[in-house]
Amino acid sequence: MTARAMMNLRSILIGSAVFRLVLILYGEWQDAHMEVRYTDVDYLVFSDAASLMASGSSPYKRTTYRYSPLLAFLLIPNSFLHRAWGKFIFSASDLLVGYFIYKILKQRKVAEDLCLYSVMVWLLNPFTFTIGTRGNCQIIQAAVWYGLVVHFRIYPIIYALPIIVVLDPRYVQLGKKPLLVNWKSNTQKPSSQSSEEASTRYNLWTAAKSMFSKERILFGLVSGGTFFLCTGLFFHLYKWEFLHEALLYHLTRADPRHNFSIYFYHIYLQYGHQLSLVEKLISFLPQSIVQLVLVSSFAQDLPFCFFLQTVAFVAFNKVITAQYFVWFFCLLPLILPWSDMKLRWEGLSCVGLWMGAQLHWLLWGYLLEFRGQNVFLQLWMASLVFLLANAAVMAVFIRRQRCSPIFLQMKVTDAKGGVKSE
Repeated sequence: MTARAMMNLRSILIGSAVFRLVLILYGEWQDAHMEVRYTDVDYLVFSDAASLMASGSSPYKRTTYRYSPLLAFLLIPNSFLHRAWGKFIFSASDLLVGYFIYKILKQRKVAEDLCLYSVMVWLLNPFTFTIGTRGNCQIIQAAVWYGLVVHFRIYPIIYALPIIVVLDPRYVQLGKKPLLVNWKSNTQKPSSQSSEEASTRYNLWTAAKSMFSKERILFGLVSGGTFFLCTGLFFHLYKWEFLHEALLYHLTRADPRHNFSIYFYHIYLQYGHQLSLVEKLISFLPQSIVQLVLVSSFAQDLPFCFFLQTVAFVAFNKVITAQYFVWFFCLLPLILPWSDMKLRWEGLSCVGLWMGAQLHWLLWGYLLEFRGQNVFLQLWMASLVFLLANAAVMAVFIRRQRCSPIFLQMKVTDAKGGVKSE
């Protein structure tokens, strides 16, 4: 990294840190002087759970705390240092993610200016800096790390399948460093692939034929072992209360409060009636189908696959809040260098469509929540529009993406000393 590049990156990180500090201080003032609080309501839940843990009690005595005890443990200093401690932790995580984005892109030889622009897409994103400084923990989330992340926030389990697909022994081998495909490598859009290329690219069937390679088995054992170790430890400490609130609850969650999800209206109408287990789980069917299609089509381009999976997972989820958008915003900078989308007009059109659909929903949400008007049907229709907007934006990204495998195929030496591809 050159001194000039480091200075530019340092300037971005310092500027972002100062901006977040100002927002945290402003949030403390707004909480004390205005009717509408700046601090996220979830942050109050986190803080209460941390206070309970600090006193030796279970964090699950705080109603609606449905996270790993690790989160409450991180926020214990809220009780004896300052109530804003967690906001500084979450905001620092924002900056760390920005630094990781830069390092990942540089590993793939992305141009310096493009790396810095991608970092700014994350650090200067209004959703990113407002959600972190309001005290939402979505930012805080490699086999050991993957197992820990899935324990911490269950949704990254959707990445297991593309990771397994990518761990093909022709590309990743124990004892050998995988070879990354550089940014300037000759890549093609999926639509322009020849039939011969299409027949040889990775898909679920290709992965299934060599599913039990030592690389995949080792990854599964280590990540699964980490997950079950953490889960077993906290099950020992907090029993079934932990298992239900932190994990099982999310499988059958039925939230009657209005949110961006297309399912909220049905759940609201059925509120007070006992939903069957099948009804609670049925929403996972379209989610699962979309996930399988995306993995089978884009698993080789791992960052792009993760991005599409996350957008689709959120769009089809039973509950959607604004905090969930951070899940895919942190992946967006990792795919932009491979996109042919021009900011003007396609990029701005996507931003306008997505934000417009969201603002349209928020208008009806305001009339319902603050004006008390019966606009549930209109709000549900706005949720449908928002789903279509997400699908349309995904389609544009897919059409404009120069899909590139993340790893090069390994080379092996034959019996005559020559080098050939495996």
